[in-house]
Amino acid sequence: MNSFFIITNSVKDPKQEVTQHIVSYLTDRGAKANYMMRDELTVADRQHAVREPLDVPKDTQCILVLGGDGTLLQAARDTLGLGIPLLGVNLGTLGFLAEIEKNDIDQALDKLLADDFTSEERMLLSGSIVRDGEKIYDGHALNDIVVGRSGHLMVLPVQLMVNGQQLVSYLADGMIVSTPTGSTAYNLSAGGPIVSPAARLMVVTPICPHTLNTRSVILSPEDQVEILLGDSKDGQDTVKGEVYFDGGLPVIVSKTDRIVIRQSSLSVTLIRLNSESFLKQLHNRLKQ
Repeated sequence: MNSFFIITNSVKDPKQEVTQHIVSYLTDRGAKANYMMRDELTVADRQHAVREPLDVPKDTQCILVLGGDGTLLQAARDTLGLGIPLLGVNLGTLGFLAEIEKNDIDQALDKLLADDFTSEERMLLSGSIVRDGEKIYDGHALNDIVVGRSGHLMVLPVQLMVNGQQLVSYLADGMIVSTPTGSTAYNLSAGGPIVSPAARLMVVTPICPHTLNTRSVILSPEDQVEILLGDSKDGQDTVKGEVYFDGGLPVIVSKTDRIVIRQSSLSVTLIRLNSESFLKQLHNRLKQ
């Protein structure tokens, strides 16, 4: 590789020290390196159902993402459809997506320049919100799509449909539909299973359900999940929920809306430099 694009979280590298070091290191060795400082997305950005990819140079062979897991998730959305592999550099706290730590940057860059790496394709979720028969929102998620409660503290009546058939109903704080990549994120915190990121499946996990049935459901990537909001306790049509795509700003939904989730036709490619297996990395992280 000899052409790179760097996306930097301006909060994690406010003085651009790490960014400028990487640019100098690469250019001193004859490579091309462009970069941009990226703040959190604005409200206007995240309210757009479909956004154009970032203006990345066409000859870019690798996108280096400096920040944490959240920055990498955002970069995956920003560059969706470009087909350029991503490599996360962790400048934050504990994370599962970033491949390398700050102290290992030079060694990692040497490997990239020598083409000493592998790549791993990760599945995405595609989610649509349907209101009165029309799609009002489309989005993709590398980690998860979460349906949560909106407004004051109250449980959310949720119906889970799979391939048009009702599977289960919950009174809960919400529902998580996760990819294997996202199984170690909110899904893990909610008691869901850990899945190898190379797998292709969907994990559906209730959030704090008010029932003894707290089990996650593992589904095929060919399945279609549909989440509906049920009746409120008083029978009034006042139930409101919020849908989050990889933790972005919420989309408000009501009882008459349908949240339809399936495997996306798109995917994200992450670069792997670490020879450790996922199980070894998981062991190291869980014991911290």
